[in-house]
Amino acid sequence: MNTNYLYWITFVAINGGLLFGLNMAGIAGANDLIKQDFSLSDSGLGTVASFLMIGCLIGAFFTGSIAEKYGRKNVMIITAVLYIISSLGCAFATSFIGLTIFRVLSGFAVGATSVVGPMYISEISPAHKRGTLVSFNQFAITIGIFLAYVFDYFLINLGPDSWRYMLGVPAIFGIIFLLYLLFSFPESPRWLLAKGKKEEAIVILSKIGGDSYVNNELPEMEKSINAEKNKEKTNSKELFTGKTGKIVAIGTLIAAFQQITGINAVLIFAPDIFRSAGVGGDTALLQSMIVGIVNVLMTIVALKLVDSKGRKTLLLWGAFGMAISLGYLTYAFLQVEKNSMGVLIALLGYISFFAASFAPVMWVIISEIYPNRIKGLAMSFSTAVSWGCTFLTVYFAPIIRANLGDSALFGIFGVFTVIAFIFVKIWIPETKGKSLEQIEKELGLID
Repeated sequence: MNTNYLYWITFVAINGGLLFGLNMAGIAGANDLIKQDFSLSDSGLGTVASFLMIGCLIGAFFTGSIAEKYGRKNVMIITAVLYIISSLGCAFATSFIGLTIFRVLSGFAVGATSVVGPMYISEISPAHKRGTLVSFNQFAITIGIFLAYVFDYFLINLGPDSWRYMLGVPAIFGIIFLLYLLFSFPESPRWLLAKGKKEEAIVILSKIGGDSYVNNELPEMEKSINAEKNKEKTNSKELFTGKTGKIVAIGTLIAAFQQITGINAVLIFAPDIFRSAGVGGDTALLQSMIVGIVNVLMTIVALKLVDSKGRKTLLLWGAFGMAISLGYLTYAFLQVEKNSMGVLIALLGYISFFAASFAPVMWVIISEIYPNRIKGLAMSFSTAVSWGCTFLTVYFAPIIRANLGDSALFGIFGVFTVIAFIFVKIWIPETKGKSLEQIEKELGLID
């Protein structure tokens, strides 16, 4: 196994995840400045923050079919270009409408990345490494979030236009990502096989694992792809009927639970939440950086455990820990005197359990349980639903905070977390250590 080459192409692919994180959290330190610059209400701020998710929903929804037709690599190239254009557009926006439009464009790229990144990595990975390698995409997202907090912290004192620098940072990383893709990145061998480009697929498989890897993997891939070709062409109706419909429902619900348990609202409004707990100014941003560090470190824990302890175990422990943390936060914000240290510890606990479970494992599961024939459409649908939930969460978070308080917000997230625990316990299958073809057989999708 040529692990150096395997890890290199995985590294290039997860640069999209890095940009995902930068775009999601980069606005955290800019919220107040944008609100002042454009004289926005709480609803207006929610619009700027959340309309990125509208773009994500649209981008995710259409990416699957585009990736099936034109290839995973070409979709990544398009996203890199969109990251550059949208970041520069946000940085130079002169109106609320212009900023919102470029935030939506940025969302297109993030939504596409959220589908094609895990899809690509799952297709190049051997079974015993797939959970870890797909989780590297989430690891890159957490690094992007942390870097966004760091840049926000160091740029905040550059004056009233410092928010423009914060939102312009992803353009630099987008250029680097684009250069990687253009000069040192292969197409997915599974996609090449499906398109009749067997020789190209063999070359890439050989680079990844040598002749023995080709001999072991190629027959199974061809068998699976040929079985899919013998079936009728996939249509959207198939995603909602029969055995396939059940699997898509499971994948879509776990994708929704990843978001309605509150993670992106917490990450985007972390500085504001700390201010509500009595922490002011730069200290709130500094504590947000601590949140970013913990997010990265606990994702490393997930990388270590996802292929040894299993996907379902991590999800169950994650949901349990998140529920306890959210319960405390609900209690803490009901008090007249806020315990800022207690709030910080509880938020770090919530982030820790999420980062070690739902954050990476959701992407692993939906990249595994959907058969290759419908993977593009199914992942697009599930990811689009996830982004729809993210939009609702981020849009309504400042409104709920302004009208009902932080305790109500954390209470709502806590209820969804308990429901998520029950769902995982009953419905989520264990997929660790199994080939994609074996998973299809066990789910009854192929003979």
